[in-house]
Amino acid sequence: MGLFTGLVTLPLAPVRGVVWLAEVLTEQAEQQLYDPGRIAAEMQQVADEVAAGEIGEDEAAAREEELIARLHEGRARGL
Repeated sequence: MGLFTGLVTLPLAPVRGVVWLAEVLTEQAEQQLYDPGRIAAEMQQVADEVAAGEIGEDEAAAREEELIARLHEGRARGL
């Protein structure tokens, strides 16, 4: 990047910074959402809630399906 280009695009620096920050935050959120360890912990939590009688079998099955879908999506994305 030349001096002239740097001076002309200088007013856009804050916008580029915000875009970069949004990309980093999105990446971190996706890593947490699709983390296999976190998904396994959530599956265990569902099992514990069923055992404690806090949720029913239907709700547990629906939550487990959602967690399995997240696990497959994370693997498909390569996370």
